[in-house]
Amino acid sequence: MPATRVKPTKSIEKSPTGVAGLDEITNGGLPHGRPTLVCGGPGCGKTVLGMEFLVRGATQYDEPGVFMAFEETTRELNENFASMNFAISSLCAQKKLYVEHVRVERNEIEETGEYDLEGLFIRLQRAIDQVGAKRLVLDTIECLFAGFRDINLLRSELRRLFRWLKEKEVTAIVTAETGEGHLTRQGLEEYVADCVIFLDHRVADQNSIRRMRVVKYRGSLHGTSEYPFLIGSEGFSVLPLSSLRLNHKAGYQRISSGIPALDSMLGGKGFFRGSSILVSGAAGTGKSSLAAHFVQAACQRGEQCVYFASEQSPQEITRNMRSIGIDFERWVRKELLHFHSVRAGFCGLEKHLVMMNEEIRKFSPNVVVVDPMTNYGSIGDADEVKSMMTRLVDLFKSQQITAMFTSLTSAGHSVEDSIVGVSSLIDTWLLLRNLEAGGERNRGLYILKSRGMAHSNQIREFQLTDNGARLVDVYVGPEGVLTGSARAAQEARDRAVSQEQKQAVERKHVDLEDKRRQLEAQICEMRAKFEAEERELTRSMARLQARDEQTASDRVHMAHLRQQAGAAVRSNGRLLKEAV
Repeated sequence: MPATRVKPTKSIEKSPTGVAGLDEITNGGLPHGRPTLVCGGPGCGKTVLGMEFLVRGATQYDEPGVFMAFEETTRELNENFASMNFAISSLCAQKKLYVEHVRVERNEIEETGEYDLEGLFIRLQRAIDQVGAKRLVLDTIECLFAGFRDINLLRSELRRLFRWLKEKEVTAIVTAETGEGHLTRQGLEEYVADCVIFLDHRVADQNSIRRMRVVKYRGSLHGTSEYPFLIGSEGFSVLPLSSLRLNHKAGYQRISSGIPALDSMLGGKGFFRGSSILVSGAAGTGKSSLAAHFVQAACQRGEQCVYFASEQSPQEITRNMRSIGIDFERWVRKELLHFHSVRAGFCGLEKHLVMMNEEIRKFSPNVVVVDPMTNYGSIGDADEVKSMMTRLVDLFKSQQITAMFTSLTSAGHSVEDSIVGVSSLIDTWLLLRNLEAGGERNRGLYILKSRGMAHSNQIREFQLTDNGARLVDVYVGPEGVLTGSARAAQEARDRAVSQEQKQAVERKHVDLEDKRRQLEAQICEMRAKFEAEERELTRSMARLQARDEQTASDRVHMAHLRQQAGAAVRSNGRLLKEAV
């Protein structure tokens, strides 16, 4: 008998957190009307996540909340979260948020057989009623149970607390500290909570790294990997890699690279809008200069640009680009170009991601340059850097931002190596390389790949002049590819040979003209002889005809004379006969 398929049921109701990235990996938010346990070590961001959950709920989803703290006072919370622009006092005044500090001293707690959390439940109920709370945060649970030594009583009260939260149908976050061998100190909270989120703050290669993992989520699918997260000026930000969906829009609009000859190599129209471009090459090949032309072209179109630099200050970049005729200061004054210059070693990869994300949200650019991306390899291993770049590419593509990355190819690596291993994510890959010949080192450019468009497969010499970058056709001959002085010398030799050939042709042309004139003179002479002979022949024929005509006339005359003579004889004869 064939097995029957069970129709999948709908997921449980959820409350969106409003935290960037967290709703994505939890597939919609935290379980509505149920408690969620957020556990981790000191400094990992438990309190920040809890407070942002309430602030976002009050401001974005019209769900008032209660924050009950057992460590920090209300004043301390207001001061601490002011750096994130969380207007806690204002929300409390509007009855959208209720913050209360419950002082719990371990030496003041005394256990008896009748001890329970009834007093806490009363305070929670009063706080919920005051603002009509839909959300609740308890921070942290260890302070509440710090003086408990009876494990059975502690476990009983923990279960009772989580059951009470469910009965009140408030979406709750309970924070807890990590224990030895368990996610929490008591080792029980993770079992009674419907959703468990583990936050980790570790240090690797002298760089702090924060990670989040959804340990369990009853009744819902969720991301199970470790996800980097950061705490920035705008709060919590989760950067999920595995949940990124490949549903980016792919338009057909093209934008200029800023170098007309390069646009011609790219089918005559330039890059696709929203695509990712990689410019790789050794030091001094002109990667930043090419990126500067790209930025200038965007500014000339009136588009917003953000330039992420990790080697030079904005002033250095502006000064250096003036040498090739590019004035960045003009675009900065017009607020079309924004620089973000921070050394790669200033912070970890995740912090860089958050800062870049904040710049993107702040300026909403059309074009972005990351120069160079290989510097980030110094603060993370290859997989971490690739993960960061993958997130960046996805961020830019999701917002239709055309991004150009520069990559330094170091000695010992192939020129067709992107170092950080992101070439497969790139739509257009331009490769700059040094061409050494004849005691000179010149620059060459060619297109390694460009998805979705016809593009040139030829190498061009890449020249940096006072008036900007130029692409010049290289000389390809029996001796190979020639650039620079070798190309100029060969072109001069070619021009000399061409001139000699032209002069030889001109000499041949003069000779032919001379021969033509000689031939025409001979023809004229022969024609004159011919005409003279023709005239003589005509005269001879005329004389012959006249002679023939005279002869005929004489014959007729002679015949006439003979006839007259015969008639006279006959007449004389008759006379004689008659005389006789």
